[in-house]
Amino acid sequence: MIGAWLSPLRFGILFGLLVLLAWRRLPRWARRLAVAVGVLLVWLTTPFGANALVGLQESRVPAEPVCAAPPPQTIVVLGGGMTRAPHSDEDYGALGIESLRRVFAALALQRVEPDALLVFSGASRHAIAESTAMAHLAQALGVAEGRLRSETASRTTWHNAQAVAALEPPVPRRIWLVTSALHMPRARYAFEAAGFEVCTAPAPPQYAQPAGLGYVLPLASAAVKSEAVLHEWAGEAAYRLGLFRTIERDPDPASGER
Repeated sequence: MIGAWLSPLRFGILFGLLVLLAWRRLPRWARRLAVAVGVLLVWLTTPFGANALVGLQESRVPAEPVCAAPPPQTIVVLGGGMTRAPHSDEDYGALGIESLRRVFAALALQRVEPDALLVFSGASRHAIAESTAMAHLAQALGVAEGRLRSETASRTTWHNAQAVAALEPPVPRRIWLVTSALHMPRARYAFEAAGFEVCTAPAPPQYAQPAGLGYVLPLASAAVKSEAVLHEWAGEAAYRLGLFRTIERDPDPASGER
């Protein structure tokens, strides 16, 4: 519910309606402020505004895997959502694009660290956990079953970290962490709070360079990007303040999942 108010598109529509209804009763300064807020909200629904936010967030972590030697031998991969209920453990088409990006980023890292253990983390709203489908996809792409583990209970980033820390046998406390570049700052904080030493290995960034006139025109996909960044900022602030660790969710903009 809270996440819905972080959408510049939804909030902008509601804000615009309220301003129109109250316009004649607003003092001049309030009208100017309302116009400024409206311009900001429109800007956040354009690729120009959305990618400015995305670039700012993604710049907080290195674009490539970074870790001091010796490198960890455990790669923890966070689920990124499902688009529908999977029909089986091998129904990879149910995985959202972000889950797939994270699987491929983890496999690229494991090619560099072939002895590393892959630990997939994340439940879903469905009977089959997204981490289960992600692990089966990794196996189908050549990872030996003995190099795979799954954590299937957690449904938030905070609980990803707590659940991985509680696995038996224990996971080493020095890990590679694979998630989206957008999500990495919040995820890293959660795992460090759970006692892990985190080496970051983000999936490829989502920032898009300017490209033509369309870059300054409102687009639904741009509003989704802005909402995702605002969600990350609000979630990380809540973690640092000790709030919502048991109730927040990490929506996949395309599916409403994690």
